[in-house]
Amino acid sequence: MYNVAIVGATGNVGRKFLEILEQRDFPVKNLYLFASKRSAGTTLQFKGKDFIVEETCDENIVNKKIDFALFSAGGGVSLEFAPKFAKIGAVAIDNSSAWRMDPKVPLVVPEVNPEDIKWHNGIIANPNCSTIQAMPVLNAIHKKYGIKRIVYSTYQAVSGAGIQGIKDLEDGYKGIEPKKFPYPITGNVLPHIDVFEENGYTKEEMKMINETRKILHDDTLKITATTARVAVLNSHSESINLELQNEFELDDIVNLLSNTEGVVVYDNTKELKYPTPLFVTGKDDIYVGRIRRDFSVDNGLNLWVVADNIRKGAALNAIQIAELMIDKK
Repeated sequence: MYNVAIVGATGNVGRKFLEILEQRDFPVKNLYLFASKRSAGTTLQFKGKDFIVEETCDENIVNKKIDFALFSAGGGVSLEFAPKFAKIGAVAIDNSSAWRMDPKVPLVVPEVNPEDIKWHNGIIANPNCSTIQAMPVLNAIHKKYGIKRIVYSTYQAVSGAGIQGIKDLEDGYKGIEPKKFPYPITGNVLPHIDVFEENGYTKEEMKMINETRKILHDDTLKITATTARVAVLNSHSESINLELQNEFELDDIVNLLSNTEGVVVYDNTKELKYPTPLFVTGKDDIYVGRIRRDFSVDNGLNLWVVADNIRKGAALNAIQIAELMIDKK
């Protein structure tokens, strides 16, 4: 049995942590919930019992024995407190972008690079939600055929922007101006997520590019990305265009992905079967459809990939990392 802390317990992902820990019957001995000073005192339930949320501060942490600290509280909180949890013997598994590109911190998708947990120093980074759902698919293809180039185009749900992102979508139907997004998201598409960088890409786009290379252990990969926010409540969709190094048969790609851990091929155009956000929400797996050749280049391949961004794209992946560490022990 293990002592588990959740930092950012009152947010979308924090509450999803609780739900999935219960559903998967994670061996929790003691549970500690932390959030901001504003949210401290909130009551949350786990396995029918009430737990009071404490403020994330030194005095509430230092005397506790914690094995796993699941973080979803923003980069600033992670930078400050993940090392403090590590210092008291916990493994901090962080959902923010704070530690992802630190060369001393593993960036892990359990189905793809489980071996990387071996070199952690008390902190393990959870990749960006849009990166996570692409990785099992691309890893399988890269290992067998080699990937020369990746073109990401994402259609990301408002839940990825937190509770206020969801509220902006709901408020838009009432004619209320957005607070999270710069323009109304209701009935709209916003072609940027996070801030713009000097190279013209957004921070979200550069996350996908850099994290893909780190997780797949290949800095030579040519990758470009365009990430967009769409008027969808939950689950991210991605159009992934690949140029492979070697020739392939389409049936072999389908068979390969059908036998890839965590991936479900849902692809039958005659029956109009393809993954959609509404269909995938609440599911653990990553769904792939619209698998077809890109005839414009040699060895080109198109994929449509959809996953629940709050579930697999955040909470579940972090819990799977903790489960992986328990299995390794």
